Amino acid sequence: MGKFEGKVVIITGAAGGIGQVTAKKLAEQGAKLALVDLKLEAVQQVMAELGLNDSNAIALQANVAKEEEVKAYVDATVAKFGRIDGFFNNAGIEGITANVEDYPTETFEMVLNVNVKGVFFGLKYVVPVMKKQGYGSIVNTSSGAGLIGSPGFVGYNSSKHAVIGMTRVVALETAPHGVRVNAVAPGVINTRMMRQIEKNTVPEDAEGAKQAFSAAVPMGRYGEAEEVANVALFLLSDDASYVTQSIYTVDGGQMNQ
Repeated sequence: MGKFEGKVVIITGAAGGIGQVTAKKLAEQGAKLALVDLKLEAVQQVMAELGLNDSNAIALQANVAKEEEVKAYVDATVAKFGRIDGFFNNAGIEGITANVEDYPTETFEMVLNVNVKGVFFGLKYVVPVMKKQGYGSIVNTSSGAGLIGSPGFVGYNSSKHAVIGMTRVVALETAPHGVRVNAVAPGVINTRMMRQIEKNTVPEDAEGAKQAFSAAVPMGRYGEAEEVANVALFLLSDDASYVTQSIYTVDGGQMNQ
């Protein structure tokens, strides 16, 4: 039996690089999954690729920046499976690269709506379910950008700092109820988001931007989505039963230089 046999886990951003790999690993360990993303067809495709069906998974469409849609995916998960044991609060967007005076207000608001409100709404509606159960593990996706400053990323960095703040607050609020709340803070990971950040940073030489990002990592390379998923699975599992309010960097040593 897998470590997640019979456990119910929600993953937001489930059609993205890290979300999809995490879903695969959880499914292999016997989890029942609620897969949430902005496009229903994308999560339905993930289900098909992983060989999941209506008995062990549900595909859900939601814009995490809209409270009523977050409540709906939580309610649908409980209606389907009766409980929520794990929550990978993972959906996020990168925004653009620009200095603060050139950063469009509407883009700043969009990034905060998804990356901050989306995480907040997820916590707001999942926590009561877990508190009632007396059990649960939540992993929020922050970023190495939530721990440092990065010129040109005022929207993204601000949002990921906020995720760390929410993680620490809600971990303290829920600890007496048997609920753990932690965060992963990936560095440069080989996903679609980094392809876009490379293009945003140096439009005329995205490959050069990638090389520069890699050179800034002590391990000298990008991380892979699987390496983030492995840490998320540990935090979601009972192996981390005495771990809460922690921020786990997955960054090849970059943030601790």
